[in-house]
Amino acid sequence: MIFAVAMTFIDQTIVSIAVPNIQHELKLTSTGVQWVVNAYLLTLAAFFAYGGRLADTVGHRRAVVLGVLVFAGASACCGFTPTGSPAEAWLITFRAVQGFGGAVMFPAALAIVVQNFALRERGRALALFFGIAGGLTAIGPVLGGYLTAWTWRAIFWVNLPVAAIALVLIAISKPVTESRPAPMDYRGLALIAGGVALSVFGFQQSQVWGWSNPAIGLCIAAGVLLLVVFAIVEKRTASPLIQVDIFRIRAFSVQNLVLGISMLVFVPVFFFSSEYAQIALGDSSSKAGIFLLYFFIGFVIASQIGGRMLDRDGAKRPVVTGCVLAAVGFYLWAGDATTLSFSGQQWDVVLAGAGMGFMLTPSSTDAVNRASRLSYGEATGITQTVRNYAASLGLAVLGTVLVTDLRSRLTDSLVARGLSHEQAVTEAAHLSQVQAQSGGSGSTADIPQFFRADFAHATQMVLYWMAAVMAAAAVVAMVGLRPGRQAETAAGHQEAPPTGREPGQA
Repeated sequence: MIFAVAMTFIDQTIVSIAVPNIQHELKLTSTGVQWVVNAYLLTLAAFFAYGGRLADTVGHRRAVVLGVLVFAGASACCGFTPTGSPAEAWLITFRAVQGFGGAVMFPAALAIVVQNFALRERGRALALFFGIAGGLTAIGPVLGGYLTAWTWRAIFWVNLPVAAIALVLIAISKPVTESRPAPMDYRGLALIAGGVALSVFGFQQSQVWGWSNPAIGLCIAAGVLLLVVFAIVEKRTASPLIQVDIFRIRAFSVQNLVLGISMLVFVPVFFFSSEYAQIALGDSSSKAGIFLLYFFIGFVIASQIGGRMLDRDGAKRPVVTGCVLAAVGFYLWAGDATTLSFSGQQWDVVLAGAGMGFMLTPSSTDAVNRASRLSYGEATGITQTVRNYAASLGLAVLGTVLVTDLRSRLTDSLVARGLSHEQAVTEAAHLSQVQAQSGGSGSTADIPQFFRADFAHATQMVLYWMAAVMAAAAVVAMVGLRPGRQAETAAGHQEAPPTGREPGQA
């Protein structure tokens, strides 16, 4: 299952490294380039709930195989993108198909891992699963830098041998899974996919169109409205896409809230730290990827400890501890970001990564554990939808924080260099907007020193916000979660504790 999901993790970051080469060779528009990245993330978020329900309906192993085949096939098509006028539509289309394949594959893969380990062993198992798979996200930029030196098409073709290994291992291991055949709720699928897609699209475009553009608010509001309608409709549907009543389990709801808050930080930190390394520190894209490896050194080690604490003591202690460690790590990192010295920041980065690893595995595992054996895919689809939705919101909001602070600092720097205030405002707006749209993917060789310093200060502000977000997650976990281990019946359902607490609580 680790090999199966490896492709989805790698593709979240590897493509951004090759963007300049792809745009140059295929002559893509700036909008087209953005959608080469966004189409994958958008469909991944929109179809997670469908993937989870499909896995529970047709069987988790069958869903994983289907997802791997779709993802690998779409990757091959991306690698064989023709030059000329059809290039843009071709590449964006198959990037979206990749996202769909990932959305089908991931919930099923995680459900297989959960089903094949006893409740007291899942923390350790999923710590290994998330630790290795999450580490691949950091490898993406490093691997992408080397593959792009040969050809940008290789960043897609690399998925083919990984998919082949995954299929061989699935055939050898023959994981035994259960399913509950039921009709697919296509009305619910249309509502949740449309709601997630519209609002995530609004978040993604906020950096391009600006928050003042009424289309942004309209997209987000329409998406949220569709999600509200979805929740109402699902309660009245005989065989719903999502059993909305699962949110009545306190621990499941709280863990999804903690995951949602922490994902405002977890995915955006990859992008902002990569930009910081390239722009402020002047590193190449490959070296910028190494910057993230320090984050995952802490992440992988701490996730193993957190998983074992979950098995031994329950979820509250590792989740709260992880959120606090992450908040402290981001705060210290922010304080050292303006030194423009990586050696002075590396232990801050490791600490921030350790905090995220400490809380992420126990929180994700505890949420899925609250479902019955026949609903693990559905529960995973819900948690992944929450995580990706929050990550898109985090990128939009923190991106706005970065651009706003950068624009203010650039204005002051340009005025100090002789421009009038009006000229400085105009030039600063142009420079910051170009940076927001390029995502740090362009050449940084000719960036002046004052821009590097101003970008470092803007990144510092983002890191302070990340520290505050993780502190808020710690408060939610502290107040919302209850201490103690979860109990399990022989049938694989949660056992209500004798204290009279609600099902799923221990």
